[in-house]
Amino acid sequence: MKATDLFVRCLEQEGIEYVFGVPGEENADFMMSLEKSKSIRFILTRHEQGASFMAEIYGRLTGNPAGCLGTLGPGATNLITGVADSNMDRAPMLVLTGQGASSRLHKESHQIMDVVAMFEPVTKWAVSIVHADSIPEVVRKAIRLARTEKPGAVHIELPEDLAKHETTTSPMVPRRFRQPVPSANITNNAHAMIAEAKHPVIIAGNGCIRRRASEQLRRFCERTGIGVLNTFMAKGCVDMDADYCLYTVGLGSKDRGVLAIDAADLVITIGFDMVEYHPMLWNPNGDKKIMHIDFLPAEIDARYHPEIELIGDLGSALSLLNDALDHDPVRFHLPDQARVRAELQADFAEYANDETEGCIRPQKVLWDVREVMGRHDVLLSDVGAHKMWIARHYHCHEPNTCLIPNGFCSMGFALPGAIAADLVFPERKILAICGDGGFMMNVQEMETARRLNSNIVVLVWEDGGYGLIAWKQENEFDHHTDLSFGNPDWMQLANAFGWNGHVVERSVDFKATLIDAFAEQGPSLVVVPIDYRENPLLTKKLGEITCTI
Repeated sequence: MKATDLFVRCLEQEGIEYVFGVPGEENADFMMSLEKSKSIRFILTRHEQGASFMAEIYGRLTGNPAGCLGTLGPGATNLITGVADSNMDRAPMLVLTGQGASSRLHKESHQIMDVVAMFEPVTKWAVSIVHADSIPEVVRKAIRLARTEKPGAVHIELPEDLAKHETTTSPMVPRRFRQPVPSANITNNAHAMIAEAKHPVIIAGNGCIRRRASEQLRRFCERTGIGVLNTFMAKGCVDMDADYCLYTVGLGSKDRGVLAIDAADLVITIGFDMVEYHPMLWNPNGDKKIMHIDFLPAEIDARYHPEIELIGDLGSALSLLNDALDHDPVRFHLPDQARVRAELQADFAEYANDETEGCIRPQKVLWDVREVMGRHDVLLSDVGAHKMWIARHYHCHEPNTCLIPNGFCSMGFALPGAIAADLVFPERKILAICGDGGFMMNVQEMETARRLNSNIVVLVWEDGGYGLIAWKQENEFDHHTDLSFGNPDWMQLANAFGWNGHVVERSVDFKATLIDAFAEQGPSLVVVPIDYRENPLLTKKLGEITCTI
């Protein structure tokens, strides 16, 4: 059997459904083998970065890796931003690159570079195949590592001469396993610590969006009444309508939810990644009592030094803790947390009926978006000033229904990500929200969406500049550098790519326009001039918040 035929058979055995990418000369043999597959679909993209973001979103939504493919040299370097984003945001991904013949890798040669070394810092494992017979073991190891908590990206390189070799080996059969669980002794100690607390609070991180973890977290909160603050990537881990949902933390500024942490005598972190919301922001003196529940031991940090750690499968760890609570109930009455929730709800509804003409307030846009989006529909946020507003004002009923890049935080994420989300959930509404800066970074994928007839809506907040950078510079220096740029004629752009197009200039028209866009066949572009004069007003509001709990 030809090496690339074996490679594809191994991917089929692992249940790989999609490979996104831009082929090249050095992976032509692989593409010929992939073309014969009856279970793996290749999606041609217009840029390798778009391919890696598509694979990332597939991984985040399904828990299984998809492939992203590039050739050697510039094809590989174009992939790396999305790969780093996937790895830091805990999404399983398989990165496939070609390479020159092994006979020329030791010397200066056309497009030759050490691709494996480049990917090592942004993957869980990066390897070059050096013998065709090793393909089954390499693929099995790579997929297992990509899926294992905490999931991430893995990279396999196949030199062009090895791709043509013959082999007699066969694919390995995947065998799944479950991670271990905390001991009964540790679980009992954790129960005792919770029972001794007076004002506990939960910070739920990215790990809580796993289905079993979310179910057990909700069960835990219903039994104890402890409030949950979710990070950006943990939106939907508890239902936004639950009394114990205290919404999102992580803006970098003190918000109302942080007051619950200030008042807490026990902070229970569950599935928490420090990369999202560093403890220096919520435990500046390093004096908070912390309970760490996660798949992996806590990162060493002076401001994050847990008294107790429950390490193992997160859903199972919470299940054991819930069983202990069933045997010996603990219930808290926390009116201070209820007040935080009520004050945030008032903030969210402040401009629900706004009728401004011209620039539209972010709060109004997101209120209407939440009204239009269903319980299981998916919103993807790009990176920019809009991401901060989405984090604060858009909340979810279910896990993985608001996808925000918040570890590596790469712009250009949302448009290609929406294309992948539509492949996974064609029956759901898929909405990407982008700034005009981030949208133009992967604008070429508008053609991919049109070719696939993706039923997606992309909402662009137009302000003609890099708004988040301006916001942060103004906060620190009281002014910002020149961050403005020009934009295309949006309607002509939509028409050129065969998209439906809408420009909304009045607040009262936005909701109806969004509903119309979702009813249209194929991809739709909706552009709103956004009122980022609200940015410093939010900064001022947050700066005036003080702890009265």
